[in-house]
Amino acid sequence: MDLEKLKKFVQFAKDSGVSELKYENEDEKFSVTLPVGSYASQLVNIPQFNHSEPEKGHEKLTDKQDSKDDGLVEITSPFVGTFYRSPSPETSSFVQVGENVSPGKVLCIVEAMKIMNEIESDISGEVVEVCVENENYVEFGQVLFKIRR
Repeated sequence: MDLEKLKKFVQFAKDSGVSELKYENEDEKFSVTLPVGSYASQLVNIPQFNHSEPEKGHEKLTDKQDSKDDGLVEITSPFVGTFYRSPSPETSSFVQVGENVSPGKVLCIVEAMKIMNEIESDISGEVVEVCVENENYVEFGQVLFKIRR
C-alpha cells in the first residue's frame, strides 16, 4: 500500500465533509472513518420553509399534506457529485415519495470522483419530496430529499 495514496484518500474524505469513506478494487481496499462533528448537521438540516414552487419534475405529495411543515427535515448532499436515485438504470429507485424510511435506509447515491457514495437517512419519517432529478449534478449542501418526521 502506497502511503502517499492513503494520505490523499484521507484528505479527500476530509475535504468532502463525509464521516466515512470506503474504496475497494481487486488489489486494494481503503476505508476511513472521521469524527462525526459537523457531518450530521450537514446531512440533516432544519428546514428553511421556502414556500416557492418546486422545479419541474419534482415529486410531491398533495397540497393538503404539503401545507403542514411541522416535522419537515431536509436531507442535503454532503459533497459535490452526481445524484442517482437507484443503484443502476435497470433497477427501481431506492425510495419513492410517500414511502416511510428509517435510519440507515439508503436514499440515493452521490458519485464523487468515481466513488459511489450511498446517502442514508438519519431519521424515521415519510419521504415528502425528491428535490433532484436523476443523474443531475448536485452541490455541497443542496437539498436532496424532504422527509416528514
